[in-house]
Amino acid sequence: MDTGINFNYKVVKQFTIATVVWGVVGMLVGVFIAAQLAWPALNFDIAWLSYGRLRPLHTNAVIFAFGSSALFATSYYVVQRTCQVRLFSDMLAGFTFWGWQLVIVLAAITLPLGMTQGKEYAELEWPIDILITVVWVAYAFVFFGTLFKRRVSHIYVANWFFGAYIIAIALLHVVNSASVPVTLTKSYSAYSGVQDAMIQWWYGHNAVGFLLTAGFLGMMYYFIPKQAERPVYSYRLSIVHFWALIFTYMWAGPHHLHYTALPDWTQSLGMVFSIILLAPSWGGMINGIMTLSGAWHKLRTDPILKFMVVSLSFYGMATFEGTMMSIKTVNALSHDTDWTIGHVHSGALGWVGFITMGCIYYLIPRLSGKKAMWSIRLIDLHFWVATLGIVLYITSMWIAGVMQGLMWRAVNADGTLTYSFVEGVKATYPYYVIRFTGGLLYLSGMLMMAFNTFMTMRGALPVDARIAASQPKPEPMPVVHAIA
Repeated sequence: MDTGINFNYKVVKQFTIATVVWGVVGMLVGVFIAAQLAWPALNFDIAWLSYGRLRPLHTNAVIFAFGSSALFATSYYVVQRTCQVRLFSDMLAGFTFWGWQLVIVLAAITLPLGMTQGKEYAELEWPIDILITVVWVAYAFVFFGTLFKRRVSHIYVANWFFGAYIIAIALLHVVNSASVPVTLTKSYSAYSGVQDAMIQWWYGHNAVGFLLTAGFLGMMYYFIPKQAERPVYSYRLSIVHFWALIFTYMWAGPHHLHYTALPDWTQSLGMVFSIILLAPSWGGMINGIMTLSGAWHKLRTDPILKFMVVSLSFYGMATFEGTMMSIKTVNALSHDTDWTIGHVHSGALGWVGFITMGCIYYLIPRLSGKKAMWSIRLIDLHFWVATLGIVLYITSMWIAGVMQGLMWRAVNADGTLTYSFVEGVKATYPYYVIRFTGGLLYLSGMLMMAFNTFMTMRGALPVDARIAASQPKPEPMPVVHAIA
């Protein structure tokens, strides 16, 4: 439904292009460090090319450059369409784009140089943390300001998920990043010992829970119904899904700290809430899949819908796996093994990557004044190459991880270890090669997407001006199930 409102698509387009660019960069670094694990000489004895420095660069690039850019793009698009108003402030929206790109560039400079706080997913030093906070506050003003001036009374469920992720990430970032600066490039955490670990994994797990889950569920609740041309299967279930997920996720972080100095009751609490978390997670997955009721035939000809639906399958699989791995007896086998790597990438490549790719393929033609992507067949090829890459990646890591766990805990009759650590490394080598191959396939798919994006956006129209030139009478949003 084109309401004729002069939406701000410029910033949406900027973040959409950034998503594709940073996706290629982040996954390229990931493939390179995967190759280093198989062939260590690839660090070339250069400190800033070592695995220890490039690994945080890879995670930051994929989560905060690729993933967050996708969330900026889609949340700005969805909130305008569903509220039927232009963004609250063009200037602040523009600031969030350039400010976020500056954060990414600073991360790309400082992390290879070894400037880090040493916290998982929160490695960036305090001056960059302050910049992140400023940009995020501006983001919140734009998003919630747009909601405040909406022209419809109903707040569509996707905006609930976007709003929750914006608030939660702000809280998590500010609390976990509290530090004592020593120099411009070095600081120490404001917390110590087990308290520091507890706060870090409250942050770390909820960065996954809110940024990589809640935010992307907001994308799912808008773009899957739009692409399938079907209403959400159960709007009531989507609201129950929201409140159950938002409440439960906050408590699950301690399952990262089983068998540590963290009090045992805290570990058990994290495990219990992780098990409970399976219910809302699968409720949302089922709601998304059932939205295709009456539209399954479209999967034969619509590769964009394939990305979206398969992403839900990986979401369900990753959440089930995460719940199982949070149980102490399972965690005793899986912790610190490559099983965890397989689990993370099942969610990151399958859920986050695929739902993002589907949404970006949906957006690009609409932001370029085109009827469709330059090549639909290339989208289909991207889907199958990336799917094969994911399967190779996660299965190799699952097998390697279970094997490692069993080898590490195997003991002889006299109580000595059956295998030395290096024997475990040697046994893992073939799976690292397979993992690299899977990652290379996934990166190849991303390069196809970048080429397809470039070809589609050639000669694109200035979108704001194009929409402003056509001003039909605005239409009211008919029912809560409708999406602008």
